[in-house]
Amino acid sequence: MRIWRSHELGNPLDVLHLEEDDAPTPGPGQVQIETTAVGLTFPDVLSCRGEYQVPTRFPFTPGGETAGVVTELGEGVEGIEIGTAVAVLGGGLREVNVAAANSVFPYPTASLSAAQAAAVPVNYGTAWFALHDRAQLQSGESVLITGAAGGTGTACIQLALAAGATPIAVVGGEEKAAVVRSLGVEHVVDHRETPEWVDAVREMSGGGVDVCFDAVGGDAYQKARRCMAWDGRLLIIGFVGGIADAPTNHILLKNYSVVGVHWGASLMRDPNAVGRQLSEVFALAESGLVAPPLYPPFSFEDAAQALQDLADRKVYGKAVVEL
Repeated sequence: MRIWRSHELGNPLDVLHLEEDDAPTPGPGQVQIETTAVGLTFPDVLSCRGEYQVPTRFPFTPGGETAGVVTELGEGVEGIEIGTAVAVLGGGLREVNVAAANSVFPYPTASLSAAQAAAVPVNYGTAWFALHDRAQLQSGESVLITGAAGGTGTACIQLALAAGATPIAVVGGEEKAAVVRSLGVEHVVDHRETPEWVDAVREMSGGGVDVCFDAVGGDAYQKARRCMAWDGRLLIIGFVGGIADAPTNHILLKNYSVVGVHWGASLMRDPNAVGRQLSEVFALAESGLVAPPLYPPFSFEDAAQALQDLADRKVYGKAVVEL
């Protein structure tokens, strides 16, 4: 089988190479999957560079979300049939993957393509955990979303709308603004046209937002905190724009909460949570409320370029590689 690997740190296009290896076989409690699509995330880029909070181990293969068809069962696996189309939390840029049976989830093939299924586990799992488990989002509340045209941002938009909340999207450029409007967002701020967007968000939200989903950090965080309503919840998702300082006096005076969202670590403490979260997401997909917007999918041969485009912020929606 073919597999993408890096053996040193650097930008994806410089360090990733397409190699040949034997196809893995499933051990006890595992399943083998013929890969049909792989979802890529910004942490894959950070891992290539050695900048992610989890140290990169070599050889490194990007891709933490996979869609495919079950082709072999390991000893002791029950409840999964060979030939089932599944979304996988794990796997990666390999033509054949193995994964623990409890990280494999059948998806509604009538509602989602394989590429869309590969876009679900990390982005929608993160957004679900953020909005429902951490923020306790209520119908009628407002949700400010930075980096709104990206994978987690678009997932947050769809889950916020499904919950009866009002998303306010911050994006960079008209192309990305068009993406979020196509998802049903009425309140959009283009930070390229409006670099100082705090007043615009306050006006859109009627004085301040109840929840902020901040996947950017840096200067965007400093603006987002000024948009918070009394009793608001500012969710820390990631740091594409850098790690920001949080003035504690401002948090006190405006009586909002700054809430960490470490979805991956939460699953270490509650491994069954991902099954509950994804079953909710797939139910919304069957109802037509979740349909991951995709950047035009890349071929397997162009996977390194896909990650480089993600690093260079050329991608909107979800970056997916199809096999």
